[in-house]
Amino acid sequence: MKILIATDAWTPQVNGVVTTLTSLVSKLSENHEVKVIEPSLFTSLPIPVYPEIRASIDVFNSKKILKDFQPDAIHISTEGPIGIYLRNYLVRKRIPFTTAVHTKFPDYLKDLMGLPTSITNEFLKWFHSGAVRTLVNTPSHQRELESIGIQNLKIWNRAIDKSIFRPLLLEEVDPYYLYVGRVSKEKNLEAFFRLDLDLPKVVVGEGPQLKEYKKKFSDVNFIGYKFGDELAEIYSNARVKVFPSLTDTFGLVMLEANACGTPVAAYPVTGPIDVISSGLNGYYDQDLKNAIEKASSVDRTSCFDFADQYSWDNVAKQFLDTLERM
Repeated sequence: MKILIATDAWTPQVNGVVTTLTSLVSKLSENHEVKVIEPSLFTSLPIPVYPEIRASIDVFNSKKILKDFQPDAIHISTEGPIGIYLRNYLVRKRIPFTTAVHTKFPDYLKDLMGLPTSITNEFLKWFHSGAVRTLVNTPSHQRELESIGIQNLKIWNRAIDKSIFRPLLLEEVDPYYLYVGRVSKEKNLEAFFRLDLDLPKVVVGEGPQLKEYKKKFSDVNFIGYKFGDELAEIYSNARVKVFPSLTDTFGLVMLEANACGTPVAAYPVTGPIDVISSGLNGYYDQDLKNAIEKASSVDRTSCFDFADQYSWDNVAKQFLDTLERM
């Protein structure tokens, strides 16, 4: 097949959506011809709240890319400028396409800007109403989206690169509690930072609140972005990977930690309740400190075995099965 994927989230952005899409494209390209319409193809400007994320401007050029490529199937992955332009064009031309919901951005915008979710939920309903079907990460997020009126939802799982994320224990490293992800307000990091814990706190990642949190929480070790074996080592040597977010739809970093043998502690919310099986690969609890303490005793082999069931072959197959041929 010739598959066209349109996304406003792409490298050099570092987040779970980009990791998912780049891994998917790599796997699909083994047997199919894949074209990605992404921000580097256009003039773009940084988003004020997230300067590392750029909004494309001259997105009308997407139409020419689509016509030149002549795809068999089209997937719009994000609800940004590229996605909106193509969505409207395809609806006008009555060309079928699929979409996906990767994040709970209505909750993000409420946290960051005070924008009511009633407004952004209506936008989500409008955007995805044009699709033949919409892919979602987890059953709990599917139920949330159905409750606001989004229809034709299909579950689309996630996976991790097992050649990168595997146990790499270092004997000389002292244990610590770890957070990996964006350093931003919507990740609820202060709930983790304010806890009185028996081990140091380490943060991998960057984001708009990095400078603020460095000043505010001097006892937290912020070490920036890490990749490859270095990141796998950091995961492997953590006592627990802490996931304090209340607004994620999956949390790929939880599987990355498990694949390195590290249990996860989180709140019982969308994402964690679908990924964590308490006692098997971590714990979730309304009391985050209690979740961390319980997760500390989880067997590391059990965590590794849990993550081993997630493969990109299955993720790619699910994706292909949901596509709508033109």
